This record gives sequence, C-alpha cells and structure tokens, in this order.
Amino acid sequence: MAAFLRARRARVRPADVGMPPGFRRRTPGLRREEVAQLAGVGVTWYTWLEQGRPINASAQVLTAVARTLRLDAAEREHLFRLAEVPFAPEATVAVPGADLVSEEVRLILDGLDPLPAVIYNQRFDVLGHNAAYMRVFDPLGRFSGRGRNVMWMMFTSSKEDCPLLMREDELRLMVATFRSGYGDHVGELAWEGFIRELSGASADFAAMWASGDVVPPGPRVKTFRHPSGTLRLRSESLTVNGIPDARMVVYLPSDEHSRRLVAGEPPNAAPPGAS
Repeated sequence: MAAFLRARRARVRPADVGMPPGFRRRTPGLRREEVAQLAGVGVTWYTWLEQGRPINASAQVLTAVARTLRLDAAEREHLFRLAEVPFAPEATVAVPGADLVSEEVRLILDGLDPLPAVIYNQRFDVLGHNAAYMRVFDPLGRFSGRGRNVMWMMFTSSKEDCPLLMREDELRLMVATFRSGYGDHVGELAWEGFIRELSGASADFAAMWASGDVVPPGPRVKTFRHPSGTLRLRSESLTVNGIPDARMVVYLPSDEHSRRLVAGEPPNAAPPGAS
C-alpha cells in the first residue's frame, strides 16, 4: 500500500489538479496534505492509509483518493484490494448525444444488424446501440437528454407509446434488475439522485422501487409491439471489455414470425425456395 500510493502520488503534478507549484517542493508530485485536501479526508487519516496502517476505509473515501491520484480502472481496483475493501467499478454514465463505445465495439454492434443490440450500464443508460435496436425500441426518436436512459423513457412515456406489451410485468422486472446493480452503488450521488428524480416523475416507478424486489440480469423473452404484429425477442447479455459496469444485450427472435419482422421481411413471406 505504502509503495503504491507514494508512487501514484509522485506522478501527479500540482498543475494537473489546478494547484500552484509552490517553492521548496521536496517531492516530484503532490504532498500528502494536498492529496488529503483534494480528496476531502484528514491528513492524519491519509498518512495512515499511505503507511498501510489497519484503518477503516470506506469505498466512497477510497474512490475520492483514487480520483485525486488519477488512477485508471486497473489501479483503482488494485487500491481497493490493497485496502481489503470490496471493489465496484465506477459506472459509465451516458451523456446526451454521445456514443461511449470504441470503434471496434461499434463495428460489432453494427455487424449484428438486423438483430437489435445495445450496451447498457447497470443504471440502464444507453452507451451504444445499432440501428435495429432503434427500430424496435425508439421508433419515435426519444433517445435524447434523459431519454438516453431506458428506465426514464419507459416510465415517463405514455402506456400507448411504450414498446413493451405486458408493460407492468416487464417494468417490474426491469426495476428489480436495476436494484441488483444499485447494490454496487449505494450512496453514490448519481444513483441516489436518479432514483429520487424518477420516483418524483413516475408513481409507477416509486411503487415498484418501494417493493424491494431484486433479480440479477439474465436471459428473458420479452414481447414488443410492432406495426406488423407481436414481436417476441429473447435477450442475451455479454460483458464488454474496457467499459466498467456495462453489458451488451442482443435480442434474438424467439419464433419465425418475429425473425421475419426483425429481418424486415413480410410477416407471411414464403420460405426461401418455395414456389
């Protein structure tokens, strides 16, 4: 712990964090008291942390130290392990109009078309998607601003605009899945604020959240509205390297009728080769 934190502290220049360089600086990077000040912790506490003493360190405080020292994802996880604190990656949060996936992942998403595919974080922010996903989930073009979050869009749109059939059952499952992710982010301002705002915007969400139901993410068959009939899709999730807290969800047709609709074929098209 001592060697790791000293090395990380030494590489952060005062100018990197908006501090004046000062005079007679004996260390190449930040001083201990500067790290403590920037992280919002006591100097003595941080000194003891850096010395590897057996002190109680919460995930929130370690996260503040990690941000101050500009640790990347691997270094952050290493710090948590050294402190013997359960590690939860920071969520990647969708920004309006932004696509937060790499070009390589973008090629995979596009290559899956006509299968709808999307990358969610645990809060159901949309980090990236392909055109087929938009055709099924967002024919009205509502993915902007708060709409980059699927939960927000589903709960604040009218029941008629919701693409899900059996809306209440499906949304109840979504909230329960959301709660399983929330366990990794209890107390984080972004999550707590989101829950508070959505509870105020949707009585349905507030009631479902208050139920306390929790289920892990997993494959499920969901039924959607489609201009040419009912669309039944099975969701399959895959992890995505390099994007903490994220999963790629691919929707597979669960019957021939749904396969034709996803492929853009007429629902009653004859099989290939039929006369």
